[in-house]
Amino acid sequence: MSNQAIIVEESAINKVRQLLAEEDNEYLKLRVFVTGGGCSGFQYGFTFDEDQAEDDTIVDHGDVKVLVDSLSYQYLVGSHVKFTEGLEGSKFEIQNPSAASTCGCGSSFSI
Repeated sequence: MSNQAIIVEESAINKVRQLLAEEDNEYLKLRVFVTGGGCSGFQYGFTFDEDQAEDDTIVDHGDVKVLVDSLSYQYLVGSHVKFTEGLEGSKFEIQNPSAASTCGCGSSFSI
């Protein structure tokens, strides 16, 4: 299943490409997910995964693929995934138009 309802910005694509080169594993994909918890109710997570589930949504950028599981997808539709570097460090971030509120750290949200 392929869908562009989740936008992966160039900053995130470039960082994933760099990390994949460092790992030297062409089968790794960035997995973006939502879990319960965090100070606002839900929190975002990022990991690298070789395995793709049958119901994963794939955001394909050629050599960079991003996976979103079917449960997380509903919370992430319309979101932008980007990579930022600043005073608070380097991190993947999600700008989610569906989030009613977010916490100060930016990794937790509520609907």
